[in-house]
Amino acid sequence: MKYRNPIISGFYPDPSICRVDNKFYLVSSSFNYFPGVPLFESDDLINWEQIGHVLTRKSQLDLTDASTSGGIYAPTIRFHNGRFYMVTTNVNHGGNFYVWTDDIHGEWSDPIYVDQGGIDPSLYFENDTAYFMSNGEDDRGVSGITQCVIDIETGHKLTSSKSLWQGAGGRYLEGPHLYKIDNYYYLMASEGGTEYGHMLVYARSKDIDGPYESYPNNPVLTNRNLGGYQIQGCGHGDLVDDQSGNWWMVHLGFRQLDQWLQHHITGREVYLVPVKFDQNHWFTAGVNGTTRAEIETDQLPTNHKQKSPADFRFDNTQLGKEWVFLRNPVKKNYDLTDNYLKLKTTSLTNEEKSNSPSMVLIRQCQLQIGLSVDIQTGHNEGGITLYMSDELHYDLAVRRSANETFAFLRLRVGDACQIVHQVKIADTSAELQPISLKIDCTSYQYKFSVNYRDKIYELGSAQTKYLSSEVADNFTGVMIGLYAQQTVDETQGEAVFSNFSYRNLPKKSEA
Repeated sequence: MKYRNPIISGFYPDPSICRVDNKFYLVSSSFNYFPGVPLFESDDLINWEQIGHVLTRKSQLDLTDASTSGGIYAPTIRFHNGRFYMVTTNVNHGGNFYVWTDDIHGEWSDPIYVDQGGIDPSLYFENDTAYFMSNGEDDRGVSGITQCVIDIETGHKLTSSKSLWQGAGGRYLEGPHLYKIDNYYYLMASEGGTEYGHMLVYARSKDIDGPYESYPNNPVLTNRNLGGYQIQGCGHGDLVDDQSGNWWMVHLGFRQLDQWLQHHITGREVYLVPVKFDQNHWFTAGVNGTTRAEIETDQLPTNHKQKSPADFRFDNTQLGKEWVFLRNPVKKNYDLTDNYLKLKTTSLTNEEKSNSPSMVLIRQCQLQIGLSVDIQTGHNEGGITLYMSDELHYDLAVRRSANETFAFLRLRVGDACQIVHQVKIADTSAELQPISLKIDCTSYQYKFSVNYRDKIYELGSAQTKYLSSEVADNFTGVMIGLYAQQTVDETQGEAVFSNFSYRNLPKKSEA
């Protein structure tokens, strides 16, 4: 069978996976967005449904002051003795912790913290022993992949931490996971940084405490030498076996805007490659150690069919599921009912660095999309923001006062913030009809327009690459936000959005 990568598109980095009977479960990083740690379910590894988030309460996830390089880092999901565990790091509040649940579709526990440094924590269970692993320094000050035994009920360390492996020689050793397959313990990690030199490496040992022998042909997977190939930055993976005994790896990667333009806007996404073990019990991954956009494999049944990416509307999305918030929201400011989203305005703007403005966001998952939404607003500002960070966003919005209504395009790129196009669309204080906002996106540009009373106002375009991770120097992807904010000297009001449409468009070569 042939399948397409990525298997989950858009900003879902640092994937971790486990299998329970005939179901697969996957989590990813979420950084400064709430709820935290998106949770997916699948029957076949190539079609995934988001079933919620792991961290849904502020008691689990405090994001005050978290930037797009802060908040929740790489999680790991594991299943042991009928219970699911998710372990991760909140780099702004508390460090390494884990939560658990006995119902994957229900609520998870409050955090249990582990007094061990580093990031990218992982759990490994053997019989009744729980091993905690991260990168960083062990209790003797030795750097590398560290491991200790913990009390899984309390998080207390039962042994001192020990550095097991210093990697295969690359920089930024991170993302460790441990597995026992047949007679070997396999320790897999990433090196090279989560960028164009990213790669997956591993070592093995017959003793869980080592010493660990590096795979002779490391890296086992990387696209770093595939110049002119759109998929890059492959690393940070996790292994899983399927119901038939085949092995697979999920990992992150990203799609450049095209094969030569080294910018990406949809964040780090989830990719899948087959894994094969040789007669010497070493494994290989992918297509000759690389990840491809299409992979043909005999490890999937020929009758499986991969679904196309979904379009989004208000009636097939939910607040707190597909729609998320920047940091911890004030929930009374939001109401999504039927085909209407109501946002109460606040004084916080899209430049807010510490708290949560009145804004809901959904991921940009493809490079060619069409967006539209209708807005009715009082004497305030509301619209669509293409949001990468507080310092990088494009806003297509409406601002209304007592006497006139303007539509405008505002571009914020670093220290430069300017309204580049503005048009008056009404000069009366009478009740306005809904105003339609529209954005069309190709790999290279966003194009903005407004429609009011069947008159179209073209508000120009802006290059996609200035909202890229390479410009932002962060770890997220472009989010499509609907927002509302108070204008100067105005009291709290409301903006009402309707007829939201997010459409995945075919590439020109596919049209």
